[in-house]
Amino acid sequence: MKHSILCKDRVLDLSLPVVMGIINVNNDSFYAGSRFQDVQDILTQAERMISEGATIIDIGYMSSRPGAKISDPKEEALVINGVLTPLKNRFPNVFISVDTLHSQVAEIAIQNGADMINDISGGDFDPNIVNALANNNIPFIIMHMKGIPENMQNNPMSDDHTLMEVLTALKHKVYHAKQHGIKDIIIDPGFGFGKSLDQNYKLLKHLNVFNILDVPVLVGLSRKSMIWKPLQITAGEALNGTSALHMIALQNGAKILRAHDVKEAMQCIQLHKLLYAD
Repeated sequence: MKHSILCKDRVLDLSLPVVMGIINVNNDSFYAGSRFQDVQDILTQAERMISEGATIIDIGYMSSRPGAKISDPKEEALVINGVLTPLKNRFPNVFISVDTLHSQVAEIAIQNGADMINDISGGDFDPNIVNALANNNIPFIIMHMKGIPENMQNNPMSDDHTLMEVLTALKHKVYHAKQHGIKDIIIDPGFGFGKSLDQNYKLLKHLNVFNILDVPVLVGLSRKSMIWKPLQITAGEALNGTSALHMIALQNGAKILRAHDVKEAMQCIQLHKLLYAD
């Protein structure tokens, strides 16, 4: 498996797992603690995450909670653009990921300093996004999702074929991206995106299977309903459960933990390193 990713002219070292801190620049994402709209608040949160060990900061405008509508690309581009410049000026060494499924937003984000693009549709929603990345030597984070956020939970996948369906879909997406000239790819199985509770846990249990695609695996488990629903708690109370699942993901080969709580995710990585030290 590749242990480094080229982001324009910089190398992201993934020989050891890293944390991607989540900052949602909206007022609609499922976890209120991730929402920031004032630029100064965004910079303060980014500074905190970086001080706690985040290697990547993931900026997203569109909510991807179940039932959410697709964002307007012009509106999204305006907000993302207003955040990226001050972020890059304040933190030039951190890697910035932009969470978008619009090629128009991706192009503007890349021009304004984004180091990678994180597309929950894996290029399905806007096929032009692969060209925007290939032309600028930008890594592509390809996630698996059935449908779009507005309808993804209406008709989840078949329980009998979940693992193979997700693996096959990601295999085709990786091949398609490479055929279009994208050199560096990260995959995300898409926990919670068009999958039932049992399917999410089956994917996590067999996460190591995705290593056969020979690209780094990112997991987005943080405070999701697959944690708080069976425990009958809220997303705000799901940090302990998140840490438990993060350790399982690390044991199964995850290289990037996309998390709301950077300090605790880093603690998981540090303990995992001790556990498997020579």
